[in-house]
Amino acid sequence: METTQQPGEPGAGERRRRELLEAADRVVLRDGPKASMNAIAAEAGITKPILYRHFGDKAGLYQALAVRHTDALLDSLRAALDAPAERRRRVESTLDTYLTAIEARPQVYRFLMHPAEDSQSPERGFDVGLHSAPLLRRLGEELAKVIGERVDLGPGGERLARVWGHGIVGMMHAAGDWWLGERPCDRADLVTGLTDLLWGRLATAGNREDGPGF
Repeated sequence: METTQQPGEPGAGERRRRELLEAADRVVLRDGPKASMNAIAAEAGITKPILYRHFGDKAGLYQALAVRHTDALLDSLRAALDAPAERRRRVESTLDTYLTAIEARPQVYRFLMHPAEDSQSPERGFDVGLHSAPLLRRLGEELAKVIGERVDLGPGGERLARVWGHGIVGMMHAAGDWWLGERPCDRADLVTGLTDLLWGRLATAGNREDGPGF
């Protein structure tokens, strides 16, 4: 009997794409930045041309994985920002959420943000440098939107919210990258230090009257 797809259910193509992304995730968790199309195709039990058919090329697969992980990270950051707590605690929680995410899956983080180092490999890793900057810009714009909606920054507030959003993301990325590589302190100590650095005007700015508050 022929089955009918119900509204809201993923189609066969979408399900297959999700399965391939899950196979790619398993390879990335194992190989980090050295993950290759050959290894991902083997993990999925298909040939490389079939993998290309679904994603176009390495860049297409990278972007699909990046969206998958960035969406999940943004959901976690929004939840931290929306938690019922005073403002400083929410700032700390948001920073801790980011650092916890990269600590929990360091190979995924390195895949998204660092190129493979083995230039002698017959198939080099993904050219991460071409794609990681847009991920950071997306995070910066999303954070700017949250700040702009919640905090009264006065005249020029929209522009300042974007300055803050991109500045905070840059700080989180640089500090998190350094911390993940060297582990110079506990995560809690890093969170406290970064919150102290941010706190300045953020501590005194009022909430927007037409926003959800922060």
